[in-house]
Amino acid sequence: MTDFASKVILVTGAASGFGQAIANAFAKKGASLSLVDKDEENLNKVTEQCKKAGASKVLAVVADLRVEDDIVRAMNETIEMFDRLDVLVNNAGVFRTGSVEDTTMESFDLLFAVNVKAHFHFTQLAVPHLEKTKGNVINLTSIASEMLLSTDILYGMTKASLTYFTKTTALGLAEKGIRVNAVAPSVCRTNILKRPDALGPDLSEDEIFEFEEKTHPLGGVLIEKQDVVDAILFLASDSARTITGTNLLLDRGRLLAGPLYKRE
Repeated sequence: MTDFASKVILVTGAASGFGQAIANAFAKKGASLSLVDKDEENLNKVTEQCKKAGASKVLAVVADLRVEDDIVRAMNETIEMFDRLDVLVNNAGVFRTGSVEDTTMESFDLLFAVNVKAHFHFTQLAVPHLEKTKGNVINLTSIASEMLLSTDILYGMTKASLTYFTKTTALGLAEKGIRVNAVAPSVCRTNILKRPDALGPDLSEDEIFEFEEKTHPLGGVLIEKQDVVDAILFLASDSARTITGTNLLLDRGRLLAGPLYKRE
């Protein structure tokens, strides 16, 4: 496994959910971290957690990923502090439910800005630095990228776009020695559904999880944060040096079973 103590890892959406767990995991491996999020209060808390967990150095960058100048500033501050970049984890994401009939253009712009454009921009800015270190990019997608979810149309569209981006970028950057992969988890209890406008009026977070627990053939618990963390640590490591362009499914057989599957 890679010695991350000599590596610099940039994690977007680091203030909560998967991002917080990812940041802490790399911190325990002794990595230097650039943590990016717009939630300054929680970002500062995660920064302190990572320092205590063993991170070599930690940079906290408060940035709104809908703002291009903020993304450029985040990358510039990272390079100014560490003078290198080894791993870019494009984790930040937002969720809104809605069909083609009731989705607003405001939601359309928000989801594509954060879930797609920001990932594209960060990757674009990271390329010259990752080429020097023969580093890699890991994108957080979702099984929604490979499922037809008419009530979550925007989220699925953005994640499908990100899966395509992962594969085509992996091909395009291979000659530079840069690997690009993605991790696609199924439903997991994170903060992404907790915003009051994330779900429709007829849905609750608990109802979603109660239903989803019956749709995974392996049964047991749903996907947990640690499952995602373990996958990312592996893909970021030298142990995965032959892997690029992969969208690694973490779904306990959900996609294999099809949309109508339900355990008794």
